Amino acid sequence: MKKKVAVGLSGGVDSSVAAVLLKKQGFDVTGLFMRNWHDTTGLLHSDCHWEDDLMFAEMVAKKTGIPFHVVDLSDQYSKKVAEYMFSEYEKGRTPNPDILCNKEIKFDSFAEEARKLGCDYIATGHYCRKEVIEHAGSATFSLLAGKDKNKDQSYFLCQLSQDQLAIALFPVGGLTKNEVRKIAEDEKLPTARRKDSQGLCFVGKVHLPTFLRQKLESKEGDIIQIPANMVFDHDIYRENMDWDENQLRLLSAPYHFQPSSGRYVGKHHGAHFFTVGQRKGLNVGGFREPLFVLATDTKNNIIYAGEGQSHPGLHRRGLFVKAEDIHWIRPDMKIKNGEKRHYQVRVRYRQPLQKAELFCTDKGIYIIFNNLQRGITPGQFAAWYDEEELLGSGIIHE
Repeated sequence: MKKKVAVGLSGGVDSSVAAVLLKKQGFDVTGLFMRNWHDTTGLLHSDCHWEDDLMFAEMVAKKTGIPFHVVDLSDQYSKKVAEYMFSEYEKGRTPNPDILCNKEIKFDSFAEEARKLGCDYIATGHYCRKEVIEHAGSATFSLLAGKDKNKDQSYFLCQLSQDQLAIALFPVGGLTKNEVRKIAEDEKLPTARRKDSQGLCFVGKVHLPTFLRQKLESKEGDIIQIPANMVFDHDIYRENMDWDENQLRLLSAPYHFQPSSGRYVGKHHGAHFFTVGQRKGLNVGGFREPLFVLATDTKNNIIYAGEGQSHPGLHRRGLFVKAEDIHWIRPDMKIKNGEKRHYQVRVRYRQPLQKAELFCTDKGIYIIFNNLQRGITPGQFAAWYDEEELLGSGIIHE
């Protein structure tokens, strides 16, 4: 009897080709489109909206000859992703809704809908790979980077569990984007030349401040410009040294500023609408180089900004992940308290992997990079890799 799989048809070329490949591999394939959001506040209507995605998904299902279903997961998305997103921005942190969407919606609520249809697996168009390892007499699943290094999307799946990986299939993970486009052309799929989607997971491209104003109020505050010479160097890093926890805390700490550290240069409409490293939206002129956000103080509604991309306040040596925020895709690879390991780490999608040392304490994991990192942002995820395998991740504390 054929194994049954639900493909999350998004209306894009990647999930369309995933459906074609699975059908050719002998699976009983069903197309499942999910709608996650109804409020159009902040959506950029010049871009394709969900109605267009639905139309293309339905055309792909018809072209490939597979059943097609639509499921509304907007309630779950609102509770599990959107409310968390609004809450984090209100605290001055920058969440990653796509990572939460994969963990809480695609591989949870969506998977439950697939099970209702009798499916054994769910499949997506993510550029990543899964391998099965025999470990202690049972199967362990590893999550690997996609073959196409320019499109690798493993980072977005850094919070998946072993149970979620067990039912997941990634048919395009071993292909390049050009190969996927070629298959779509050969199969005459309606999505073959369609542009890749952007924006929030299954919501669309949004103007973030407008989107956030659904729940967060505008409030005028000060922009304080911090001169480069007011950032005091606390970088004591030396590779392969033995660190005590006080030194690790110092290396991973963000910079903290006071209004007296700089000078007033303008107004903003809410510190919670900005994130570390951001350039757009400050609207402050009179400088040789653009201003970038160094830090946000949502309690006092202050934005601290620095001039130029090389401003020292934009660069840090390390970060800290609290113990309760650590997630291991491979639980068998957990670091023990007092242990140190060398891994490669990224703190945002598309960032090249960075060499780092991970130090485990009872309070959490300190990640100390070989090279200074630009724009480490609280609320985002740090994901650590061993070569091509993504082992774990955690929320950047501050």
